[in-house]
Amino acid sequence: MPLMRSWVDSANAPDCPFPLNNLPYGVFSTGEEEPRCGVAIGDKILDCGAAESVGLLNFGDEPLFDVPFWNEVMEQGPELWERLRNRLTGLLAEGSSSRPSVEPFLVEQAAATMHMPFLVSEYTDFYAGKHHATNVGTMFRGAENALPPNWLHIPIGYNGRASSVVVSGTDVRRPWGQLKGPNDDAPRFAPCARFDLELEMGAIVGKESDGPVTVNEADDMIFGYVLLNDWSARDIQAWEYQPLGPFQAKATATTVSPWIVTRAALEPFRCNTPAREKELLPHLRDNGPMLYDIDLAVTLAPEGKAASTVAETNYNVMYYSAAQQLAHHTTSGCPMNPGDLLGSGTISGPEKHQRGSLLELSWGGKEPVTLDTGESRTFLEDGDRLTLTGTARGDGFTLGFGECTGRLLPALKDPYAR
Repeated sequence: MPLMRSWVDSANAPDCPFPLNNLPYGVFSTGEEEPRCGVAIGDKILDCGAAESVGLLNFGDEPLFDVPFWNEVMEQGPELWERLRNRLTGLLAEGSSSRPSVEPFLVEQAAATMHMPFLVSEYTDFYAGKHHATNVGTMFRGAENALPPNWLHIPIGYNGRASSVVVSGTDVRRPWGQLKGPNDDAPRFAPCARFDLELEMGAIVGKESDGPVTVNEADDMIFGYVLLNDWSARDIQAWEYQPLGPFQAKATATTVSPWIVTRAALEPFRCNTPAREKELLPHLRDNGPMLYDIDLAVTLAPEGKAASTVAETNYNVMYYSAAQQLAHHTTSGCPMNPGDLLGSGTISGPEKHQRGSLLELSWGGKEPVTLDTGESRTFLEDGDRLTLTGTARGDGFTLGFGECTGRLLPALKDPYAR
């Protein structure tokens, strides 16, 4: 698909992340005004609430854009999602007769503050990247036993904390927790010393389910995608994860990018999941391309210094798609709701520079990563800023998600001081 031209000139630049082909959904505020729903177009944001108030966006008797989240739109289902996208495209397309009516409701992105784009109902994180799972398993169990016996048959996941999902730009504080080294007789309570990032994609469920759904039905339920950094306390996790898996090690924060890129916008970038070593059971088999060709990168900037690219990979390396993860989630009859967030699991490619966590990049701390500044990292240091970016590249245009960024603050001196 070629570039769809807009009368918003900045949207037509080949390197603009928000062309008319994209139209991602976010929540923004300016000055003292309340946060509200908006759509990114070029370097502008269309104020959907204001446009709705004058009838430019009209989808029923009740307003949809008078709240600071997109859940109301999600709950209307795929038919309205398509109608809304078509209407926005018509309003913003080059030559649109609606330009004089729409132009007063455009806001400069540079003047806006971004907020969480949706209310997170529940959060589930998966462990669905084969290269990541193999790397981690090799470090801890040896190459012969890298993947657990169930890994090639089901997308493994765990229920995370919806309450600690935050929008890009939110600072993250180094957590305290129980730590126990291999030579320690007992655990101690101390700040995490091996704090890490995880490069992921997040799929947002837009349609509820009642009972098991197929992979194709699950794909239709997905409203859109965000970049996701699932911050991880590796030393806390090492002590706590047996027998039930991650708990406090993953509860500090999960950062998401500010713009929801819709499934419709990503259609031209679909690609197939990889060949299977073991055939999946029928309820997990996909019927067509379910992944996306999205280039991903991670930069690390020490406090007050320039950023270095530490990882580059692509979402298409994943072993399980978000649709397969969602379908698996429903097999027990577990209801899924609009606003549910599914983390893909760490996205790592086969090469060292494609590893989506410092745990892998530094091979458990044994091989420090050298930054462009000359400094090195095994795990994150206080003041470090992590930034995730994602780009889908079309014919003369690019699609982006906005940056997914967060800065690591020092641990509290005494978390129980009152």
